[in-house]
Amino acid sequence: MHIGPNGEKRPADTIAQAVLIGKIATRQVEDPSVHAAKSVAGRKGAKVRSQRMNSEQRKAVAKNAAAARWEQPVA
Repeated sequence: MHIGPNGEKRPADTIAQAVLIGKIATRQVEDPSVHAAKSVAGRKGAKVRSQRMNSEQRKAVAKNAAAARWEQPVA
């Protein structure tokens, strides 16, 4: 597999690359680079959000997140 400019794995073969691009264009397969960009943006936003909150607000958010994680049934 070829590594793209953003670290995504892409086929090195020209024909396989063309097939993948066609599938992405017709939405048969999701573009993995989109998910990587959203992940980076989400981390940046979370950092800014935590800097704007005081310690009481951060503690409340953390408690809600922990409660939500423990309520999920383990499959």
